[in-house]
Amino acid sequence: MHDASDATPVTAPHKTGALRDVLAGLSAATVVVPKAMAYATIASLPVAVGLYTACIPVVVYALLGTSQVLSVSSTTTLAVLSGAALGQTAASGNAPLLLTSAATLTVLVGVVLVFAALLRLGFLASFMSVPVLTGFKAGIGFVILLDQVPKLLGLHYAKAGFFPDLASLAGHLPELSWLTLVVASASVIVLLATERWVPRAPAPLVAVGGGILASWALGLSEHHVSIVGAIPQGIPSLSLPSFELVAALLPSALGIALMSFTESIAAGRAFRVPSDPPIESNRELLATGAANIAGAFLGSMPAGGGTSQTSVVRQAGGASRAAGFATALVALATMLLLAPLLGLLPQATLAAIVIVYSMSLIQPKEFVAIRRVRMLEFRWALAAFAGVLLFGTLQGILIAILVSMISLISQTTNPRVSVIARKRGADVLRPLSEEHPDDELFGGLLIIRPEGSIYFANAENIREQVQALVAQHHPEVVAMDMSRVPDLEYSGLHLIHEAENRQVKGGPTWWLVGLNPRVLQAVRRSGLADRFGRERMLFNARAAIARYQELKAGETRA
Repeated sequence: MHDASDATPVTAPHKTGALRDVLAGLSAATVVVPKAMAYATIASLPVAVGLYTACIPVVVYALLGTSQVLSVSSTTTLAVLSGAALGQTAASGNAPLLLTSAATLTVLVGVVLVFAALLRLGFLASFMSVPVLTGFKAGIGFVILLDQVPKLLGLHYAKAGFFPDLASLAGHLPELSWLTLVVASASVIVLLATERWVPRAPAPLVAVGGGILASWALGLSEHHVSIVGAIPQGIPSLSLPSFELVAALLPSALGIALMSFTESIAAGRAFRVPSDPPIESNRELLATGAANIAGAFLGSMPAGGGTSQTSVVRQAGGASRAAGFATALVALATMLLLAPLLGLLPQATLAAIVIVYSMSLIQPKEFVAIRRVRMLEFRWALAAFAGVLLFGTLQGILIAILVSMISLISQTTNPRVSVIARKRGADVLRPLSEEHPDDELFGGLLIIRPEGSIYFANAENIREQVQALVAQHHPEVVAMDMSRVPDLEYSGLHLIHEAENRQVKGGPTWWLVGLNPRVLQAVRRSGLADRFGRERMLFNARAAIARYQELKAGETRA
């Protein structure tokens, strides 16, 4: 039997941990709820949609996801992309059609994610390169800034694209509302000052509270300062998608789904600690997909894991999904009890929250670091950045994907093919280079080493490099070191077949060296192993050198 003391070490930490998770979730809610409301305005949706997004998806994700602390709600990037998509199907003034479009878009995003999970496409989380993502997010950041600045100034004009909107902003500046600007400036100061001097305080909540108080005390709406207005109080009603909008919104849903998953998996991995279970990418696809589908029917917009709110959960000590449930409860309480108060919130305050928390998307230091390391990738980042500004956010994500594909193809179609030499006076094999001019070759033996998989897109490039090296060194034997080749497609096998045929016609003798199991299996299935035999298929480069030296010594004795 166990005495009472046996239970104490187990139950007490559990209770403490549960309480800590609830407190962490409450802390996250003070950031998530105001920001979700603000992000809804980016998509030209009612702020109530932001509240629904801060409630429903986080609960579904907590039930299905693999991250212990990921906070799933709206994000700046998803809000911008959603706004661009919805603008194609509904004008912001047509509220019923706008909400129907939002429900349709969110369901489609969820369906795409679930379908991707069934196809086990979790590897797509790393599809966009970091430089391309840096450029894309910077472009999104500038789009958000220009979209929200009119709300800071009390201006109203039709949106037509980044550069036309920039011109419209300049033309409407004389019409700005000074009182709206004062409210916006005060909100920005409150946010920055709270973040700077009271970092543990929920800055967005402080700004929202201050904005509501000022609106009530000063009657800001009577002085032509735009406020949020009436917010539906209570549980969200059922929202039904429209099948008629599927064809128009599906292309946008694909891009939003990719960005939702990319952001979610990045945030989940960033805040995982060693004691947490591993982040399973395909399970994350399923969880975020289900979260979006469930949220769509209850009025939410496309959602994904957010870095800033997840950071709050972790910093507050959250270690389990109980934090997500606590965040959802706060959002629900806000819907049920605080909706009338939130209606007094100035739009300028929401715009200030959006701008302050979107600035992190623009990282000039990251551009500088990329340029310092590699100019080509810096150009890719600039291309993604320019694509968003010139062609719009939805087209920008397609450009970002295209640039990532081009960068991937560029790297894999131009593999390095090195000549292997030996450091003079030491048993060290390394690629021949100008940095080590004293390295020695092996007489009539030329060891060449391609790096990376050999497939249809790069086989011809490798063949040309190999032929150039053979023509330069005139070897008796060419040992192709395959130790850095993880995979060999049929096109690569054809390359080796050609080399073997040239040997029959009087060219150098070819050896295969250092074949890993997968490549060796392909060579055996193709029949090349029988043609080469054990004498010309060697374990590694050193074995090839020893074999060649034995052959030369035998010729000398003969």
